[in-house]
Amino acid sequence: MTKHRIILGSAMIALAATGALAGQAKRKPVVTRAAATAPAALTQSQALVKSYVDTHKVPGIVAAIGQGNAPARLLSAGTLSFDAGAPAADGGSLWRVYSMTKPVTAMAAMMLIEDGKLKLDQPVSDFIPAFKNMTVLVDPAKDLTAVPAKTPITVRHLLTHTAGLGYTIITTGPLLKEYEKNGIVPFTSTAAVEQAARVVRPKTLQEFANRVATLPLIAEPGTKWSYSISLDVLGAVIEKASGMPFDTFLQTRIFTPLKMDSTYFTVPKDAAARLVTGYTFFGANPVPIDPGATSVFLQPPSFPYGGAGLVMSASDYDRFLHMLQNGGTLGGVRVMKRETVAMAMSNLLPTGVAYKDSSAKVPMGFGAGGSVTLADTPGGPGKGTYGWGGAAGTIAWVDPARRQRVTVMVNYIPAGQWPLRTDFMKAFYADTAK
Repeated sequence: MTKHRIILGSAMIALAATGALAGQAKRKPVVTRAAATAPAALTQSQALVKSYVDTHKVPGIVAAIGQGNAPARLLSAGTLSFDAGAPAADGGSLWRVYSMTKPVTAMAAMMLIEDGKLKLDQPVSDFIPAFKNMTVLVDPAKDLTAVPAKTPITVRHLLTHTAGLGYTIITTGPLLKEYEKNGIVPFTSTAAVEQAARVVRPKTLQEFANRVATLPLIAEPGTKWSYSISLDVLGAVIEKASGMPFDTFLQTRIFTPLKMDSTYFTVPKDAAARLVTGYTFFGANPVPIDPGATSVFLQPPSFPYGGAGLVMSASDYDRFLHMLQNGGTLGGVRVMKRETVAMAMSNLLPTGVAYKDSSAKVPMGFGAGGSVTLADTPGGPGKGTYGWGGAAGTIAWVDPARRQRVTVMVNYIPAGQWPLRTDFMKAFYADTAK
């Protein structure tokens, strides 16, 4: 069990001791605020949104559904928290998207490839020299004995989680302890976890990347798909290649041109009232772990986390997907070439490496920061559908061939508490099949 998991458990126990669970048990049913004018074609999707609030799975939920070049239709129900009198959830509500940050970071790197400042198969050590002489664990489950890596880590490897890097939410054994000891935890969840993490976490993105480079890899680069901190490291590469801070690059090249004006690494005071409360669960009982009004996301992170740092509205994430659906343009503004977008949403895995999704009914690949379907799914996503989800339950995907895009926002940990992805896909494709 990792340090941050222990702290999170302690925090939840403390909440229970002070009556948090008792308060939740006594709460009255939440009045839903479902969109009254939802198009008939999305009746099952809207019914599902409403049901998640009616059955108290979530206090609120918002889905942004895009079809063709029209603005997204918003399906919403519930409120920003289970607290009495909480504001309604809507298209401007702010959600912790966690790993749905990864596709944004990946597209930023693809822009630099388009600019000629990065190459897909360029060694990362060209930008961060500390990665030049990496080592690979002989037996990750046993100890930290390592041998020199035969292959340099490349930009492709970072984009596709094939660099051999670890992740505290995945890695086990001796390497996990090294990650925790070195503060390789680019993630914000609760005030208690954040306070402990900041004691050892690097203070800057470049320091973070350099510290990662001192630790051994779990596999030879380019030989295995393993979910990792690679998109966080990629943020440091983007800084070096672009000559500007990572978060400034995102703002300059993506957020401002696409008019994503509700997207933040740090939620400003004038937007704080729109931030939802984050929950976890004891059984089916929701417990607030990061209240919107006092959220840790109202304070700057140690550095911008390219793998899990963004807070966004459903409408903003839809604008990002809409740009991808359109092949790099939105509202008359081009931010990427069509060819660059097509490459980013293609299977970029190194030869011989596979990505498997246990819930997928067709072969899957992995593109720039997100999964890619390699064939049409009966009653589901079409070939070429690209997307990813977040640790707090958010999901998003775009199907360029069918010109469809979906973003669904909730905020509870763990994401697997409810089968939202399966439920929403079933409802959405039943609606669109008509």
